[in-house]
Amino acid sequence: MDGAHDMGGVKGFGPVVPEPNEPVFHDEWERRAFALTVAMARPGGWNIDMSRFARENRPPEDYLSKSYFELWLAGLETLMIERGLVTREEIEAGKVLSPPKPGVKPIAPNEVTPAIRRGGPTEREPKAPALFAIGETVRMKNIHPVTHTRLPQYVRGHLGTVELNHGCHVFPDTNSLGNGEDPQWLYTVRFDGPELWGKDSDPTLSVSVDAWESYLERVR
Repeated sequence: MDGAHDMGGVKGFGPVVPEPNEPVFHDEWERRAFALTVAMARPGGWNIDMSRFARENRPPEDYLSKSYFELWLAGLETLMIERGLVTREEIEAGKVLSPPKPGVKPIAPNEVTPAIRRGGPTEREPKAPALFAIGETVRMKNIHPVTHTRLPQYVRGHLGTVELNHGCHVFPDTNSLGNGEDPQWLYTVRFDGPELWGKDSDPTLSVSVDAWESYLERVR
């Protein structure tokens, strides 16, 4: 979806300033928010793309006012409320106010770390040959889906060159809606700076983006 989260190539946010020796978590609550999000996916029945969409799908003033793991926590709250696992009143109170939803099997504490380490592989067997070859010039489709997508706005409509083919992977646009995995070929596409930023861009600059096959179209 188009929203405040899609900040690539957007002006007005200033330079990215790396934090030297940045820790994975800046506070214990961030570690807990990460673990809770992973732990709740199985009893909640959502996948990684649903989780991403829950974090993105909020007004710009809300999204931009939250830190990274505050967004994770907000997305988790949204998913749990949508599925009847908690109520808004319980989140505000910080405690259980009603009996738990029946038939939900929680993940045991000793299962959380193995689940995080195991991850969720997305590679699948292809159903058809790849449509695009390495070295081929392609154009990114100028689409504006209202739900989750991994196609950044700043490359839409622009020409790029296929650099790599990563095999077939779960398509996030359908997976985020619960409409099936719809595995597609996943490519890395390189864009030259002047193509994206205009003739005044550094000609030695290039940007590479991973893009699913349905994001690409042939240049005729």
